[in-house]
Amino acid sequence: MGVALRDIIADYKTPVTWDALSGIAVIDANNALYQFLTIIRQPDGTPLMDTKGRVTSHLSGLLFRVSSFMEKGIKPVFVFDGKPTPLKKATIDERRKLRDAAGQKWKEAIERGDEEEAYKQARSSTRVDDTIIATSKELLGLMGVPVVQAPGEGEAQASYMVAKGDARYVVSQDYDTLLFGAPMLVRNLTVSGKRKIRGRQVTVSPERIVLAETLAGLKLTREQLIQIGILTGTDFNPGVEGVGAKTGLKIVLKGGFEAKLKEKQPDFDPAPVMEMFLHPPVTDDYALAAGHPDAEGIRKMLCDNFDFSPERINKSLEGFTVKAGQKTLESWF
Repeated sequence: MGVALRDIIADYKTPVTWDALSGIAVIDANNALYQFLTIIRQPDGTPLMDTKGRVTSHLSGLLFRVSSFMEKGIKPVFVFDGKPTPLKKATIDERRKLRDAAGQKWKEAIERGDEEEAYKQARSSTRVDDTIIATSKELLGLMGVPVVQAPGEGEAQASYMVAKGDARYVVSQDYDTLLFGAPMLVRNLTVSGKRKIRGRQVTVSPERIVLAETLAGLKLTREQLIQIGILTGTDFNPGVEGVGAKTGLKIVLKGGFEAKLKEKQPDFDPAPVMEMFLHPPVTDDYALAAGHPDAEGIRKMLCDNFDFSPERINKSLEGFTVKAGQKTLESWF
């Protein structure tokens, strides 16, 4: 998912405390939902489900993570993807094939009792479908959390909102937001805490990346950073075989971007991809004022309709107030 820039971005990631993250955070909704669905699973990879067999991992993740954000003074706004650009068709098709293959391997692993492999393949089979999105929007509405529908890429819309000054930072796991011009990207906000990664128990903490500092450190313009992304591969193009972020950086700094593409991909025109990152479709049609959380509506949806425990729901609802003055979310904006 996203663009593989980690090797050259690593030095510009800085740990950030929760106290330093207060303010309006624009969250890449599809990315967050994917994380919730990937992580919140049983040991054999089975997602949380209600008695009717409907997946509820995303609802659990949304409720408890948003509640935690509010307790920490973070004002979340969720931005959902719109219609994908034709440039992304190959990526979408490839991801679908990989998910389908992983889903089959998951079933086979369960049948032979290989729980570790089953969990691994289950995570790889994760998909965010229309039902997941619809129920997520319904719950966010009941929580009073603003929702923005992007005309295209959610990351592009989120980046635009931060660049415009309407929000403080973008929350996503993907580095694409930097190519879309997000002044500040915060990673791990939706996945922070203790996690099992490659068989080890680790603590995942929030980290911040400031675009201006990153570009200055790498001695790049944003356009050149996009060029590196194009060489390594983005959601909109496959990249040049054998070129990773470090090699891409060297090529671009030497002015060899066009020559490398002409040599390796003579029929590929990078202009549409560059245009997508520099001038993506975005909208100003959004409102960031929050509504009153509907505690009874949340209980009805989650407990009555999706079999959530009333005790757990009631505890999570405590996060919808601020200790200082017991203000509602609405009064934060």
